[in-house]
Amino acid sequence: MDPLIEAAREALANAHVPYSDYRVGAALKTADGTVYTGCNIENANYSNSLHAEEVAVAEAVKNGDREFDRIAVTSSVRDGVTPCGMCRQTLAEFADGDLPIVCDEGGGEVTEYTLGGLLPNAITQGTLDDAADQE
Repeated sequence: MDPLIEAAREALANAHVPYSDYRVGAALKTADGTVYTGCNIENANYSNSLHAEEVAVAEAVKNGDREFDRIAVTSSVRDGVTPCGMCRQTLAEFADGDLPIVCDEGGGEVTEYTLGGLLPNAITQGTLDDAADQE
């Protein structure tokens, strides 16, 4: 099994999901090979909930890592979950469109996407610079 998928699955154990009972784990590999994991953390008001991918990115950035090589995502039901739009935009802050996103389908099967394939035309610093130039 892919070690990054294994790390994402291990992160599921710490998920706090009393409302949805839908556990998600993520494992983010940086350019130097360091792996950061995250799990979803729900909040009763829902809007303050944290997604597994965001938690992994935050852990990496907190530790000074901002160059990402690959991310794996899994859920407790192994349904091939992909990062949501918000998480895709968070990843786009630190990675190019060619970042591989590996999604756990269960039974040893994965589906791989690129960030650009899942989030075409992401909002980037370049987008903001172009908008400012047009003012």
